[in-house]
Amino acid sequence: MDQLSHSEKISVAILDDHQSIIDGYLFRLSQTPEIEVVGTVAYGAELEPMLSEHSVDVLILDIQVPTSSVNPNPYPILHLIPRLLQKNPNLNVLVISFHKQAAIIKSVMEMGASGYILKEDYATIQALGDVVCAIARGNIYFSQQAFQLLAKKIPEDSLLTARQLEVLSLCAAFPDATTAELANRIGIANSTLRNLLSGAYIRLNVRNRTSAIAKARQLGIITPPPPSFEFQK
Repeated sequence: MDQLSHSEKISVAILDDHQSIIDGYLFRLSQTPEIEVVGTVAYGAELEPMLSEHSVDVLILDIQVPTSSVNPNPYPILHLIPRLLQKNPNLNVLVISFHKQAAIIKSVMEMGASGYILKEDYATIQALGDVVCAIARGNIYFSQQAFQLLAKKIPEDSLLTARQLEVLSLCAAFPDATTAELANRIGIANSTLRNLLSGAYIRLNVRNRTSAIAKARQLGIITPPPPSFEFQK
């Protein structure tokens, strides 16, 4: 079962300080009928008030946005994302940015973001509605360029943490479970589970849950599938 009912609209909010970019997102998202944009803001300080007024499923944000009209310094994203997710447990954060530093991408994902897209990944931006829908359903998304930057930064055979192994083993045991269902099983917040999964993807050099399970099994770090599974292939 998906996190959202198929009959429900996916509510989206946007934080970006360039109106032309916001207009571009609005155009792309308007092509997906199940998405409704409920608000846009240009300053980091405006974000929490907007989220208190609207129930938001996916927040699209840039990381280089002024804090306020009187404070031009970038708002503290690594502080803000965990705070927002704590206050809004069902919120999913999608970062779209020009920043290519692997350390920033890694830190943003470790703070609980559900996706990172580079603004120059035009093909991904053109499919923004599909990406938002996937993230609203509990998936994690990297655009190709962002993923390649992370893959170069971290060796693919890095061992997973004990918690990452625990979560990946749970995913392997319940492959059809949603993120919310898995988080409930392990007794942690949805955002924490997404954080653990995205970290595992980066370390294993894979892009989704199925590939992560397969790679972990190949490396022998989680339980292999039963013999009947092999015969069914």
